[in-house]
Amino acid sequence: MRRTRSAVAAEPREQRRAGASGGLAATAKNYYSARRSLSRAGGGSRATGRMRAAGPQRSAKQSPPRGQEAGAEEPPPAELPLPTSSSSMSALDLGEQRERWETFQKRQRLSFEGAAKLLLDTFEYQGLVKHTGGCHCGAVRFEVWASADLHIFDCNCSICKKKQNRHFIVPASRFKLLKGAESLTTYTFNTHKAQHTFCKKCGVQSFYTPRSNPGGFGIAPHCLDEGTVRSVVTEEFNGSDWEKAMKEHKTIKNMSKE
Repeated sequence: MRRTRSAVAAEPREQRRAGASGGLAATAKNYYSARRSLSRAGGGSRATGRMRAAGPQRSAKQSPPRGQEAGAEEPPPAELPLPTSSSSMSALDLGEQRERWETFQKRQRLSFEGAAKLLLDTFEYQGLVKHTGGCHCGAVRFEVWASADLHIFDCNCSICKKKQNRHFIVPASRFKLLKGAESLTTYTFNTHKAQHTFCKKCGVQSFYTPRSNPGGFGIAPHCLDEGTVRSVVTEEFNGSDWEKAMKEHKTIKNMSKE
């Protein structure tokens, strides 16, 4: 595996080496399973961890998304420090894969944690690609794992019609804010369930939390960087009669679920 980290992350899963989901991916997955077990034993909250992983806060007031910005990682459980040293590696039985793991880290110039994340992304996001995007001025940047073939909703509710809010929906776990939490502000109205998050510098809404899927994100496809979208299918959604449309639609309410 002599590819750079970005090249591996941006390809669809089926185009990557089958070996990525073998010994190394299993090792990475076992490591994260051990961390979660220790976190639960120590009283850690999975829900709290998820809130730190991605998305805007549920408040009508100005607030940054749930996602942490790049570099501000969640503190690990006290029982198991971040594996950035040889002592951490010795605590994990890599067996015959130890030499391959160390070589992989050196070639990709990754920490133990970074290598585990890269291989988990490869293993977990089968058939998906990593899209990146942001607002007009560049203050807000994000990444999102989704299909290369996007299913877009074109809603005609009062606000979506005025600002042409076409979007596709993903679970919160597949979204990450890379930068710009301090540049975001939020507009709400009526039920205040939808969090219309936008850049307060340039005014562009590149993503938001839709009323239909409060556990996920609506991503503006026109705010994605070029090169990762293969096709787009647009579906009209009758948001002007929101309750009826939601009741009759078969799939939209489940689009933020894993």
